[in-house]
Amino acid sequence: MLIKPLRAFLSSLFLLLLLSACGKQQTLQAIFQKATPHDTYARRLRQAGLDQTALGRDWLAAAERALHDSLVVTLPFKETGLFRADKATAAAYRYGVRAGETVRISLQLTAGTDAHVFLDAFELSPDRGTPRLLASADTADLAFSYVAEDDQQHMLRVQPELLRNGRYTLSIRREPSLGFPVQGKTDTAVGSFWGMARDGGARRHEGIDIFAKRGTPVVAAAPGLITRTGVTNLGGNVVWLADAEHGQHLYYAHLDKQLVQPGQTVRRGDTLGLVGNTGNARTTSPHLHFGIYRAGGAVDPLPFVRHADASPATPRTTSESLGQWVRVREKRTDLRRSPTARGSVMVALAHDTPLLVVGSQADWYRVERPDGRVGYVLARSVVPASTTPLRREALAIATDLYAQPATDAVPLDTLPARTNVAVLGEFAGFRLVRSADGVVGWLIPQMLKS
Repeated sequence: MLIKPLRAFLSSLFLLLLLSACGKQQTLQAIFQKATPHDTYARRLRQAGLDQTALGRDWLAAAERALHDSLVVTLPFKETGLFRADKATAAAYRYGVRAGETVRISLQLTAGTDAHVFLDAFELSPDRGTPRLLASADTADLAFSYVAEDDQQHMLRVQPELLRNGRYTLSIRREPSLGFPVQGKTDTAVGSFWGMARDGGARRHEGIDIFAKRGTPVVAAAPGLITRTGVTNLGGNVVWLADAEHGQHLYYAHLDKQLVQPGQTVRRGDTLGLVGNTGNARTTSPHLHFGIYRAGGAVDPLPFVRHADASPATPRTTSESLGQWVRVREKRTDLRRSPTARGSVMVALAHDTPLLVVGSQADWYRVERPDGRVGYVLARSVVPASTTPLRREALAIATDLYAQPATDAVPLDTLPARTNVAVLGEFAGFRLVRSADGVVGWLIPQMLKS
C-alpha cells in the first residue's frame, strides 16, 4: 500500500527542511576549503544523516555517476529539461572546446519551479582520472562563463536539490575571449590560418592574417601593457602586448605604423598601430599578422577572436511531453548518446518499449529507459503512450503495482482483481499500465488476462 512509501517520503522531507535550516550557517572549515555549492550541499546532506536514506544515497550516487557517464552535445546547445522529486538524478553534457573560447552557460527555471540547482563545469583530461572543476554556480537564474585553457573535452553537470519538481532551459554557447584586433573587421577577414606552410614548408604559420585596407586601425584585443615595439625582418613594424586578463602575449606584425610605446598601458579597443605590409609581407596585400604566445609557445589565435555562436535553436519538440511516457513506434530505434543521427548508439530499443521523456532538444527527446539508461531518440520514432495505449486488459487477481520493472521495487498500490488497466508499453517481461484512477506503474505479466 501507499503508507510505507509516504512515511519514508515525509521523513526525508523533514530531514531536508532541517538540512536547509542548518545550511544558513557556514563553518570555518568550509570557508577555508572554498567548497563549491554542490560540495557544501553534499556535506550538509551527510551532516543531516540523509546519506543514510535511500533518497540521499541516490542523490550522491547520481552526482558521482554523472562525472563518468555523460551525454555528448555540439555547441551551441539548448535543451528543456525536467527535475523529478520522486527520483534523484543529475544530467551531464559533454562538449568539445578550443583554447581561448569563452564558454557561456545559462540555466533558467520555468515559472512555478522552486528549486535550488547546482551547475558544475569540468575539464575531462585523458591524462587525469578525476575531472577538474572549472566553474560552478547555484542560483535560481544561473548564468556564468569561463575561458577554455586548452583544446579539450568539457562537461557540465546539472543537479537539483532533493525532492524538487520543475522544468528548466539550459543553454551552452561559445564567445571570443578577446576583442577583434582590426577595427571594423570580423573573422571573415582572415585569409591565412594557423599552421599553413611558409618558406616552402620550412616553417608553419604561427598566427592568422587579417586583411584590411592600409591604414585601418589595429586595436588592443585585451587590456594590458605594451612590452616591446620595433622592426624585424619577418614582422616589419611590430607591437607586443602583455594581456593583463589572460596572462599571455599578443603579437601584432606588418604594421604600416606603430602608435604606442613600450611601458604604455592600454585598454581593450585602444589603437596600437595601422594595418600595413612591412617586413616579409611587402609582396602581399596589407594585413595584420596576429599571434598569441603562452608559456608553452604559440597557439592558434582564431578561437580567441572568432565570432560568437548564434543563439541556440529553440527546441521544436513539445515541452508538454516532459515527464510523460512515450513508446517506440518502429520495429527498432536507437538510443543515442548525442541528439544527432551520427551519435554513437548506446542500445537498440525494441518495438513498444516505454520511455520517460526527461528532455526536449530540437527534433530529439532525451529519454530514460525503464532500467535507468538515459539517451536521445528522434521524436518522430515514438508515440505518446497515454493517449495511444497498446490495449486494455483486466487483472486476473489482486496484484501490486510497482514503481519500477522489478519484483523488489517499491509497490505504489495494490489493484483488486478484475481491475481494468491500459497497457502503455512492455519492457523485460513487465508491462507499464495505467489504472482507472490514473496511477501509472509496472505489473508482472502473468497478473493480466485479456
